[in-house]
Amino acid sequence: MTTPLTPEFARTDAAALAGFAGRIALVVAGDGRMDAVQRRLDKAAKGAIGRYLASPAFGKLKPGEAGELGWPAGLAAEAVQIVRLPRRASVDEARKAGAAVGKALGEAGVTLVCDHARLSEIVLGAVLRAYDFGLYQTGERKAKGALSVMTADPEAARAAFATYGAVAEGVCFTRDLVNEPANVLTTTAFARRLSALQDLGVKVEVLEEADLEKLGMRALLGVGQGSESPSTVVVMQWMGGDQGEAPFALVGKGVVFDTGGISIKPAAGMEDMTMDMGGAGVVAGVMRTLALRKAKANVVGLVGLVENMPDGKAQRPGDIVRSMKGDTIEVINTDAEGRLVLADVLWYAQDRFKPRGMIDLATLTGAIIVGLGHENAGVFSNDDKLCEAFLAAAKAEGEGAWRMPLGAGYDAMLKSRFADMRNSCGREAGSITAAHFLKRFVKDETPWIHLDIAGVASLAKDTTLAPKGATGWGVMALNRLIRDLLER
Repeated sequence: MTTPLTPEFARTDAAALAGFAGRIALVVAGDGRMDAVQRRLDKAAKGAIGRYLASPAFGKLKPGEAGELGWPAGLAAEAVQIVRLPRRASVDEARKAGAAVGKALGEAGVTLVCDHARLSEIVLGAVLRAYDFGLYQTGERKAKGALSVMTADPEAARAAFATYGAVAEGVCFTRDLVNEPANVLTTTAFARRLSALQDLGVKVEVLEEADLEKLGMRALLGVGQGSESPSTVVVMQWMGGDQGEAPFALVGKGVVFDTGGISIKPAAGMEDMTMDMGGAGVVAGVMRTLALRKAKANVVGLVGLVENMPDGKAQRPGDIVRSMKGDTIEVINTDAEGRLVLADVLWYAQDRFKPRGMIDLATLTGAIIVGLGHENAGVFSNDDKLCEAFLAAAKAEGEGAWRMPLGAGYDAMLKSRFADMRNSCGREAGSITAAHFLKRFVKDETPWIHLDIAGVASLAKDTTLAPKGATGWGVMALNRLIRDLLER
């Protein structure tokens, strides 16, 4: 596992800055006016900072963007990074500013000099963008240096950042899980990592295959029966709210590797299917965040961990399985496996915990990428109030989400010749019919959201807050939703 960057906070010392040998990052107002500390540093740099701020190069910078001066005369620093940020910056602009600092972080470390009102957001952006998953690269790797934050009141800044630090840890935990190769993150290893959350006060249970058989989770077990890795369900409980209050439930698809089974995927791009447990990864990251910040809320997180492999025991197209609910499912396509996993875990979550609301997350369909690209997750819901609350939380955290439709016509497409329903209806409205399949395992009285995160869980290019690979999308939005909805 990687260790997220831990910022160090110290009182601003302009004299010490002149002798700092790493990078210096200055957050400068949009109009280019320097504060007292920046003016003093400019004097030591023989006016280089002021000349840059008066130049067209600074004028072209958008809010949150940065330029830099390399090896400025009069300073020991290898570079002075100038980050342009309006005094009344938005959350997104502040995080973008921090990300510019985190992206440029090198071996020698960086001292961020900043007293901006959104300092915590800036530091969060730096921590998230500095993330680096290089565990399997051999040879000499240069470790990133420290992030030091100089500010007028370091004690207050440190206290204010504590909650943000918990969020960063949750996001990075999710990224680690999603980035891991499937030969390392087996179902057993995944369950072991989740069990370690007990050290933070999370109650963790691991339901083995024998337990799942007794519960009647034949939909889930059918997916994993072709793999040597055992199928499991991990139940995590954080009960920081009022005793006896119904919890909120998070449910994640945890297919640690998806070959497609007998309906095998094309070879090209199959290596990316290590991320098919992205939904479970997000649930894990949220539970870690809640525990670290001691959230005053009751939340349960359940993940179904399986591997979808083709062997002599694998599930076949045409098989009929019975879910924990009791409904029968005709397996049309063994590559439509995530909904089979979620069906049983959703039913179990409701049957056991009677949750006040429930959200599932899954890298479920390629169809959602066709519809929304990589900018937004697909949002499906049976409850307008809960859905609006989530969309507001996602918007506040800068995590793209777009509500998709549900309707009786889509549900009718699930009709099977031989069973109560079929698991795949083909390409037409693929993400919507998948959501309707899941909706059949949601009780009428349960407010529910399905998040199809196939397009946002892992990307082939850098984003503002993450290097290419796992993004950790959803941890921040769900943490905010729980805070706004459940905590008082």
